Amino acid sequence: MAVTIRDVARAAGVGVATVSRVLNNSGPVKEETRRRVAEAARRLGYVPHGAARSLITRRTQTLGVLLPDLYGEFYSELVRGMDQEARRRGYYLLVSGMHADPKEIRTIVGTMRGRVDGLILMAPHLSPELLREHLPRDVAVVLIGARAPFPCDTVRIDNVAGARAAVTHLIRQGHQRLAVLTGPLSNQEARERLEGYRLALQEAGISVRPELEVEGDFTEASGYELGRRILSLAPSAVFVANDAMAIGLLRFLHEAGVHVPDQLALVGFDDIPMARYTRPALTTVQSPISELGSRAVRLLEEALAEGSGHVPRDIVLPTRLVVRESCGAAEGRVISPGSTINH
Repeated sequence: MAVTIRDVARAAGVGVATVSRVLNNSGPVKEETRRRVAEAARRLGYVPHGAARSLITRRTQTLGVLLPDLYGEFYSELVRGMDQEARRRGYYLLVSGMHADPKEIRTIVGTMRGRVDGLILMAPHLSPELLREHLPRDVAVVLIGARAPFPCDTVRIDNVAGARAAVTHLIRQGHQRLAVLTGPLSNQEARERLEGYRLALQEAGISVRPELEVEGDFTEASGYELGRRILSLAPSAVFVANDAMAIGLLRFLHEAGVHVPDQLALVGFDDIPMARYTRPALTTVQSPISELGSRAVRLLEEALAEGSGHVPRDIVLPTRLVVRESCGAAEGRVISPGSTINH
């Protein structure tokens, strides 16, 4: 038979209301009484009923997380950052993927209603109109990786500066014919990384050539399958808009007998854990992936605590270039965007 709050009250020699105040930390209780209640609850193995507690506090202590996908090292790092921060703050996560179908957002958000206190959404592939139409205005929302079309907190990576630093580094290595393998250009982050690539070329006095811009989809398979097309462009270096595609491209180049970096230099973006273990090790733009997740949780908790008085913030996290083997430069250096690179 399940232990009830009345059993705890009886064992501690206090009233039910006192036990409730202790367990919910919702009112003044003497320290000695608090210890007695806690000890009785521990001894009896009492577990508070979450649904009943939420009826009283109007909080579920759960945060909803909606991501484009759940596959891959990027998303596992992102969720890890969220989960660690949420646990520190007494929250749990309810995570779902949209699986590249923007129409699912209404259904999933509807399913989460009443089960979560707030929502963290990563949707750089969704248009502002779609977000404005489908996201609830009565629920605290934090957007990851996109600018908000309505007042809410956002946290994103400085994609333009990161891509610019990567391509500038390749140019200073002596490369003039640089291709780019982008993510899907319906995605805001992919467009920003392409913007950084073009900006670096323009600053170096190199013409932007559309035929050197190849659109992928951010997956390993995309990098592998587009390898032949990349080679047909005869670049001396390639900026790849994420590490997953760069790893797929590395595999294709290995099978094609193309030596990286001697015959073709390569730089990725994100610095997922696998990047340092590829052969050659991947030079890449380090995104603070885990911090992106933890910062989103902190922003959401602030919004929940402050209620209607909360003023939304737009947080942009900096990137840095981690130089390894695939670009042909000295390995092991870290370069911040805008810094001078000497050779």
